Amino acid sequence: MSPGNSSHALAFLLAGIPGVACFHRWVFIPFGLMYLIAMLGNGIILLVVRAHHSLHEPMYYFLSMLATTDLGLTLSTLPTVLCVFWFHAREISFPVCLAQMFFIHAFSFMESSVLLAMAFDRYVAVCFPLRYSSILTVARIAKIGLGIVGRCTLTLLPLICLLTRLPFCRAHVLSHPYCLHQDMIRLACTDATLNSLYGLTLVSMVILDSLLIAFSYAMIIRTVLGITSREEQARALNTCVAHFYAVLIFYIPLAGLSIIHRYGKNAAPISHALMANVYLFVPPVLNPILYSMKNKAIRRGFLRAHFILHFHHPGQGSAQ
Repeated sequence: MSPGNSSHALAFLLAGIPGVACFHRWVFIPFGLMYLIAMLGNGIILLVVRAHHSLHEPMYYFLSMLATTDLGLTLSTLPTVLCVFWFHAREISFPVCLAQMFFIHAFSFMESSVLLAMAFDRYVAVCFPLRYSSILTVARIAKIGLGIVGRCTLTLLPLICLLTRLPFCRAHVLSHPYCLHQDMIRLACTDATLNSLYGLTLVSMVILDSLLIAFSYAMIIRTVLGITSREEQARALNTCVAHFYAVLIFYIPLAGLSIIHRYGKNAAPISHALMANVYLFVPPVLNPILYSMKNKAIRRGFLRAHFILHFHHPGQGSAQ
């Protein structure tokens, strides 16, 4: 590797959306709106759960984990997307790109793990309602949360080590306004099979999460079908609807992105950009909306927060 390509001197060029380079500031408007919705929505969920003691239950602790993960995923891409679309600043150093890649993939991996934990929560709630509080204690939920963080960070560290060993001697132009592992390894000027295989190993772990989620729902449906009352069946399934949609919103774009990166070499560049943006931006935007629509307690919290934002001011606070 030549001195100009050392990991300290190397820089990548981020890309916007192909074919609309002249309108990048206009493109940032919908992106900015999505960032605003994602940060406000997930932030309000965290505040609502923290402020209301009636929501200090396993289901809402897991929902807080999901909101935290979505916030992390949103903030991981914001700096570079803002720089590319608004300031037209495309250059990013190798260490910064590496750090962003780590956080994007770590939070994405965490989202899969949290969705699996939430599936377990729904499985226990429906299949073992009388033992729910004894199985999912606060201490056990905390251990699950720590396990998720450890699992996602420790398994991604080898990916960083493998990337730092690669020489990059091609044009350092990435396909997105942020750094992704699949996008970086295609620019290597040596065999990156080991990196690709390790990336596939991580993808297989996410696939395992999805299979375990599917298994938990099979057990839930089996239990629900055994309930004689139609009303009780509907009530049990209704508690799972928001989580089921959250699973679909996360895994369908992830599958599409993986397929297009592996087999869509001849696909139009805009299709790569579209799938990557759907995968990274849609779940953090839609998850708070889903849970506010399907969960009365969260919806009340959203409405209360909306009321405070519009009508509360210091004079009123002191009067109360």
